[in-house]
Amino acid sequence: MAANMYRVGDYVYFENSSSNPYLIRRIEELNKTANGNVEAKVVCFYRRRDISNSLIMLADKHAKEVEEESETTIEVDLTDKQKHQLKHRELFLSRQYESLPATHIRGKCSVALLNETESVLSYLEKEDTFFYSLVYDPSLKTLLADKGEIRVGPRYQADVPDMLAEGELDDREQAKLEVKIWDPDSPLTDRQIDQFLVVARAVGTFARALDCSSSVRQPSLHMSAAAASRDITLFHAMDTLHKHNYDLSSAISVLVPLGGPVLCRDEMEEWSASEASLFEEALEKYGKDFNDIRQDFLPWKSLTSIIEYYYMWKTTDRYVQQKRLKAAEAESKLKQVYIPTYNKPNPNQISSNNGKPATVNGAMGASYQAQASLIGRACESCYTSQSHQWYSWGPPNMQCRLCASCWIYWKKYGGLKMPTQTDEDKLSSSQPAEESHVRTHMSRQATQGTPVRNTGSPKSAVKTRQAFFLHTTCWTKLARQVCKNTLRLRQAARRPFVPINCAAIKAEYADRHYEIAGNPLKIKSTRKPLSCIIGYLEIHPAMKPNVIRSTPSLQSPSTKRLLAPSNHSSLSILGKRNYSHHNGLDESSSHSTRTIMHAAPRVHITNGKALQASASTIKTSAIPVIKRQRQNWLDASDDGFFIATEETRKIRKKFSSLQLKRASRTPCSPILAKTKSLMNNRQARIEPRTITH
Repeated sequence: MAANMYRVGDYVYFENSSSNPYLIRRIEELNKTANGNVEAKVVCFYRRRDISNSLIMLADKHAKEVEEESETTIEVDLTDKQKHQLKHRELFLSRQYESLPATHIRGKCSVALLNETESVLSYLEKEDTFFYSLVYDPSLKTLLADKGEIRVGPRYQADVPDMLAEGELDDREQAKLEVKIWDPDSPLTDRQIDQFLVVARAVGTFARALDCSSSVRQPSLHMSAAAASRDITLFHAMDTLHKHNYDLSSAISVLVPLGGPVLCRDEMEEWSASEASLFEEALEKYGKDFNDIRQDFLPWKSLTSIIEYYYMWKTTDRYVQQKRLKAAEAESKLKQVYIPTYNKPNPNQISSNNGKPATVNGAMGASYQAQASLIGRACESCYTSQSHQWYSWGPPNMQCRLCASCWIYWKKYGGLKMPTQTDEDKLSSSQPAEESHVRTHMSRQATQGTPVRNTGSPKSAVKTRQAFFLHTTCWTKLARQVCKNTLRLRQAARRPFVPINCAAIKAEYADRHYEIAGNPLKIKSTRKPLSCIIGYLEIHPAMKPNVIRSTPSLQSPSTKRLLAPSNHSSLSILGKRNYSHHNGLDESSSHSTRTIMHAAPRVHITNGKALQASASTIKTSAIPVIKRQRQNWLDASDDGFFIATEETRKIRKKFSSLQLKRASRTPCSPILAKTKSLMNNRQARIEPRTITH
């Protein structure tokens, strides 16, 4: 009975999907709707899986730095499994509220602020226990510390001296350690002090009557007198009396100088009515989080002013009225609600009746159950093959399943019990920056041209990345020659994923570059002499490439002759005639002349292209739509790198815009240009340079 009774302030599990993990929420209010149902106004908590990886990495890095700086941290050796499960216990608080049906509650849990003095194993040993230390803003995508800090550090802490021995005198000068602001043994009596305070209140009331701004805020005499009787006026009067050695005449003269009476105001008088309304609204939304109140509602006020106003506002009648109103509203609202245990079967449940696989999620679930029963797949979390109940988990095409205990763990903690290979491959904050860059480079190079999972569709393959051109400098070429033993280029080429120690190469080059200055190395030229090139071209003349023309189909070659299509025009008043009469041919012409014609005389436009010659008959009612052919993704050409020179720019000007657009659509086809000044009246063939990686 008590387990199913949920009250305001409880941390509970909410279920929004049959396959997703539970939502963790804190009940703030229980409201009854017009239909008689109960809705819970809850505060949202987020798991690590709900936040982007970049924020998670920053949070882990910050936590590691704090752990290294902390002196009271309890060091506990955790296994990989415990570290994996500890991440499932971490939550992130938010200021976001939402309303959910109370019937979606699936149980209670416990959420606490992270205690740095306790061991992290205490969270793993307790069931349904979570912790949080950061606040997540879903709109701004930021993480902030939940507990505020002020004056933290040894400079703000008091130095406790050693205990004095018996009979030992304290040699410290008390005048430097404390300041005396009131003497109870003064020559004045209590009655004289009270009379002086009455005079100070009267001076304050008169000063408010003379001040224009005060007369607007306190239009009546009673309000001005009440404002003059506040603590700031009395404290100023007593401080003035103490400074003048309790001489009443001199103290009164200070209260009423030549310029006019002294006016003392506190934060209650400095704030306007609109600012007070904003403060009450912010206090209703954020509570006593003064930093958020100042940031979102009162940015022109200082934090000290807001805190001082808050504690003065608590002494007013306005605070008492609001407190009574909230208490009355709380009495009318629900304080607790009873939710029975949810016993309906889960749609992801895999059940069997008399050895026959049952239907789970339709036909797909039935086929999955049949495959699972035949194959006997193990649990994806604990790898067990025996369980009294199985649940389908993950995408349907993956055909994964979980046992009963792992399914409950997945629903409560949002993860699997055992770390998987995917989790091990993910970057964590414990890895150095250099190692993370290397692993990122390895994953990028490993998937450069190889699909991760080829399912027979081009969409499943990894898209080719943008090519790059490496332009080496002279210093790089010299480093290859000088640091051969360190680089070992041949071994590095066979192991592209092994990182190269660039720091060692730079250090070696810095030590030996003086030797190179005296005896510079001769870098071999990779370009052959011009005479060798001319001799090679004379022996091997250039072959004229065939111009690539688009064919109608890869299976059916184009035909130059085809049967003349029959006339499909409507009947005229002359009656039905032979197609030869409509084509302008005489009826007495030979049969072969009438039936065989050169090239199709009629052109049917289909999808922007002429109908191919392979089409023998055409129906007037439904013209077949020929889809535009696309290039196969496996036959895509290699990336090219083209360097434009002055000669190519001059040649480009000789083409029209139409020719350039046509050439850009077929970048692998040669371009013929007639140039007189550059190519000696010969046809210049410009082909893009192709770089193979």
